[in-house]
Amino acid sequence: METRDKILEIIKLKGPVLPFQISKEIGSNILMASAHLAELTASNKLKTSTIKVGGSPLYYLPGQEAMLQGYTANMNDKEKKAFDLLSQNKILRDSEQEPVIRVALREIKDFAVPLNVNYNNNVERFWKWYLTSNEEAEKLIKSKLEIIEKPIEKKFEEKLSEKIQEIKQQKIEEKLPIQKQLKEKKEPRKYKEREKEDHFLNNIIKFFEKNKISVISSEIIKKNLEMDFVVEIPSVVGNLQYYCKAKNKKRINDSDLSSAYVKGQFKKLPVLMISTGDLSAKAQEMLTKELNNITFKKV
Repeated sequence: METRDKILEIIKLKGPVLPFQISKEIGSNILMASAHLAELTASNKLKTSTIKVGGSPLYYLPGQEAMLQGYTANMNDKEKKAFDLLSQNKILRDSEQEPVIRVALREIKDFAVPLNVNYNNNVERFWKWYLTSNEEAEKLIKSKLEIIEKPIEKKFEEKLSEKIQEIKQQKIEEKLPIQKQLKEKKEPRKYKEREKEDHFLNNIIKFFEKNKISVISSEIIKKNLEMDFVVEIPSVVGNLQYYCKAKNKKRINDSDLSSAYVKGQFKKLPVLMISTGDLSAKAQEMLTKELNNITFKKV
């Protein structure tokens, strides 16, 4: 039997495994076992988990997803709370969850499946328990939104009405003077956006330079509005790594703080939050009484 076939048989019997377990079974080193597992994953014969045990993902066969629940002890408290909430309800509406749960749901990818639902001309994010069928999820979401199926005739009338309105709007736009259409290009707006972007970045750069902060990595979350950094800050005991959230916002609320705090926990780093605006009263109270390991600075 070839080594890769033997590995598949082992996982079929044992369920999700770690590379060191496979290395023992096939009498090889972890590096070689990891290479075989990576090859089987690339050929879609195996899947890998998001949840990690000792820093390594689990390898499992399609159809063994339910067995991953045996490894939830490796989750942090926030992830476990989100896991329990989703497993009990099967469907969760993202907008109804507290900030820490919304962040945690995005982290437990093995168990939480995101669904974007169009409703009342808006896109709503829902989370489906990974073992819930799409049919059951659809029923639960419709029940949550209190959607009642309309007769086909009514739907047709509505579509026809929408099409008529669309044609009318097109005719109105065709009659617009050329000068007005040119104005709508709003070229000066691009300059204002660039000026806003430069101002935000310049504030961050000046703050980092003033405090002798070194940037290890950076990521733009929302252009001109939000950025993530991993930075090194000098201290009496040497340079310390921080997760840094930068927001171009007039008022930082408690949700902003909670989200940054949880992200820092996931990265296992203390948090530095910087903003062009001030803390709301509720955020100030939360920072003083509830959250530790987070520092706020206005730039």
